[in-house]
Amino acid sequence: MIQAPVSQTLGSGSPRAYAAAMAGLWIDLRSTLARLDALAADPELPLDADALPVLQYELHTAGELAAGLEPPADTEALHRELADALAEARDLTAEIADALQHGGPDAAAPLVWEWRGSLFRIRFARLRLERPRTTIATITVVPTPQPRTPPPVTAGVVAFGSALVLLAALLGLWLLVGLTLAGTLAASILLRP
Repeated sequence: MIQAPVSQTLGSGSPRAYAAAMAGLWIDLRSTLARLDALAADPELPLDADALPVLQYELHTAGELAAGLEPPADTEALHRELADALAEARDLTAEIADALQHGGPDAAAPLVWEWRGSLFRIRFARLRLERPRTTIATITVVPTPQPRTPPPVTAGVVAFGSALVLLAALLGLWLLVGLTLAGTLAASILLRP
């Protein structure tokens, strides 16, 4: 009997559910990465061959969890990058363990730099996933209200009123000066551009 492959997808399509699932993944993966980094950092390579299969399995489990998550649309490529980085680190951990088992530290030494790079790639994928993404803001054009009166008309009315006030003052018609001042002030307020 042939069985179809079983895949489990967590309901993580929403950004909040996805972020919560990824936070759980990082909590589980934190100690694994710390132990792998400590093993890969030693230049003398006294690697603990017994610990590597366990760490490899933990990377495999993290990769399976990542494969079961449904990322939001804007993080699909970054999520794939993380899944690829986890798979690469898992495979290189297995190669290191195999080289140690069959050839000792000298056989595993050429793989260490690539292994370190794969571990860094996981951390870099995490950084890129957690980095706030900038969104392109839509520019809303707010129409500027058109002035009620064109500015040249307003300037002309104020200039005419000022000239009339000056002429009335020169002629000594003080009542006309007061009325013209009040009219010019009212016109400058009512006809403001």
